[in-house]
Order: sequence, then structure tokens, then C-alpha cells
Amino acid sequence: MTFEYQPAAILRDVTLRDGLQLTGKVLPTQRKIDVARELLALGVPALEIGSMARPDLVPPMANTLDVIGELTPDELERCWVWVATPRHVEKAAAAGARNFQYCFSASDSHNKANIGRSTEDSIAAMPDAVQLTRDVGGAIQLCIATSFTCPFEGVVPEQRIIDIANDPRTDGTDDIVIADTLGQAVPAQVSRLIEAVRTRTSQRRIVFHGHDTWGLGVANSLAAISAGASVVDGALGGLGGCPFAPGASGNTSSEDLLFATRPAWFTPTVLASMVELTDGLLADLGEPNRSKAAQGARSEAKAFEWVVTEKSACCATTASHPDTAWPR
Repeated sequence: MTFEYQPAAILRDVTLRDGLQLTGKVLPTQRKIDVARELLALGVPALEIGSMARPDLVPPMANTLDVIGELTPDELERCWVWVATPRHVEKAAAAGARNFQYCFSASDSHNKANIGRSTEDSIAAMPDAVQLTRDVGGAIQLCIATSFTCPFEGVVPEQRIIDIANDPRTDGTDDIVIADTLGQAVPAQVSRLIEAVRTRTSQRRIVFHGHDTWGLGVANSLAAISAGASVVDGALGGLGGCPFAPGASGNTSSEDLLFATRPAWFTPTVLASMVELTDGLLADLGEPNRSKAAQGARSEAKAFEWVVTEKSACCATTASHPDTAWPR
């Protein structure tokens, strides 16, 4: 019998940014580089490798510029950096970054808590961020946090997202990221908003950034893909959350998203390597593994090809996959 899986979207793994920012630990630069290179070698199409957030407020991001500086230009072509101001773009670009996720919240209260300014101020500064990106031949995303709910204001109206996406000051962005920052959305809401963004705003690639707070991370991501998103974010082992959003827990697990969507490059041996990588990283951080796929891969159901066996663990190989490059 042949099974048909959800059409594969591109995975962006955000372990090294959103995944780490709640851990309270600064992962050494070389350890971050090793994780990034292993994920890229396994075939993960894109990574978020850090944030330009103030290190005194988000200590795990303190060495982001060092990480950028150590990666090659080819590697950086598949890597993204979180920014919130034009100055962030300027500093990251000087270090070698070329892909920027310019993020602010749909709700003023969260934007002030997260970035220290109003949403209007963030939008007003965006044209300068876009121009700086263009000056270095890079790409920039419009990322709208709290697209569904805000921890301080409650439900965010759909029209608020559409209005931001259609604001002329956000023109020139390559992608639009719709973020379920608190993980409180349900699939019907996700489908509706992604469809509205796709049909009622300028044509850009749509990225869905979900969290698994209420156990719907994978379901919401699949709903987003069905509605038109071509990229979904995840983190190894479901690590992460927002330090300025009470109630936000881990990201949707990268392993779970990959197991659900089955892109051509994702094989049982790749899963075995990814599970091993996740186990080592989470052990170093003292964090639990929330991935259901990782738990399943460690089960005793040896007849299932996705279960990690001694053979699959030792024979997992890394390879580059030309079909996984982040499309331009």
C-alpha cells in the first residue's frame, strides 16, 4: 500500500535562535557552529542561527556575531539572523550575514516588552532595514509575532495582520512570517489567516512559525502548508520559546515536522543522525526532548523502518541535497 503524505514544505530549523533563547545558557560558539554544519550537511534547507537581541536581555544570543563570522558565505546563504532594527541589519551584515528576519509584534504590548518600542515605530524603521539589506544583496523577511494572540492583549484581529502586511513601509520584503508566538492557535485559525495573507496581500513566500504549547504545533503547520505556506519553522526536540511572552513554550519539533511531511531528503538514516544530534545538544543544555518522533524512533518496534537501530545509527551518512536549497 502506498501512502500519500502532506506536500513537503521547506523546513527552517530555528534551534540556534528561538530554541536556545529560553535556556539561560550561552552555548559556546564552536558548539553552535558544529550544530549548524551538521544540520546543513544532513540536508536541512535553512537555519536560523542567532539573534541581534541585546545580550544582557537574551544571554544565549551573546555570541551570534561570532557564529556569523565563522561560517562560510556558502553556509550563510542558507542561514537567517533575527533582527529588530536597521542597526541590527547593519551589524549582522558587517559580520557576513545576508538573510535577515525583521521581526516585530502585531500587538503593541508585546512589541514593547520584546523590543522596547511600539509596533508603529518598528514598521516606520523597516524601509531603512530593507534598503540596508538590498545594499548587501541580501534577503529580508517581514516577521509578524503574536499573529494570533498576545499574552497581554488577548486575541489579535486578523485584519491587524492584513493591514501590517499591506502597509507600504513593509514593501520590498521577500517573505512574510506568520508567527503563532504563544502556540494558542488551532488549525482552522491558521488556515484562515494564511489563506487571507496569501490572497489579500502582495505575493511573497509565506513562512509559518508555530509553537507546540497546546500540542497543535504539527497540526497547525500542516494546516499552514495546505493553505499556502511553503516554509515552516521548527527546533530540535521542540526546544525553545519566547522569554518575553508569558505562557509560550517550546517550538514545534523539527523531527516531528519532518516525519509528518517526509521531504525527499529526509530518510530513516537522516532521522537517526538528527535524533543523536538532538540527544547530545539537549543533554548539554539540561533540557527535555519534547519530540514525539524522537520518542518513537527510540521505541522497540524494530520492524518499522523509522525506528533507530544500531545499524541505522552507525550507518547514517551526511549528504548535500540540491533540491533543499532555500529558493530565491
